Amino acid sequence: MPAPSFALYIAKRPWLLRWFEPIAKWYRNAAGYRQLGLKYDDLIPEESDVAQLALKRLSPKESYDRIFRIRRAFQLSLSHQLLPKEEWITDDEDTPYLSSIMDEIEAENKERSDLESMIVSKRKKVEEEKPSKGH
Repeated sequence: MPAPSFALYIAKRPWLLRWFEPIAKWYRNAAGYRQLGLKYDDLIPEESDVAQLALKRLSPKESYDRIFRIRRAFQLSLSHQLLPKEEWITDDEDTPYLSSIMDEIEAENKERSDLESMIVSKRKKVEEEKPSKGH
């Protein structure tokens, strides 16, 4: 189960969204992962079964790009450097590619558990008693 989020609450209220947008933008830039060439979904821990299955469902190109971004960021981190500013990930490039697949897998798992916990029983025949004549 994902952590509780106020994102939907904030998104439904335009005045609150206008207030939080600059803070969110500042936080994304302060996090520093884009300066290393990483997307937000590159930061998702791979230890869960859902994440492992989602990684297997990625296209070969997206999987290669992900590994390249992680290796490059690791090398930059070891050398205490950042990418040149023109190579930083922008808002347009930082699109979710793994979290949508993980959401689908979680929905599949929920549906599977609902179906597996379903108890199937035979219908009982309802026999109407007809008044018998003579007995």
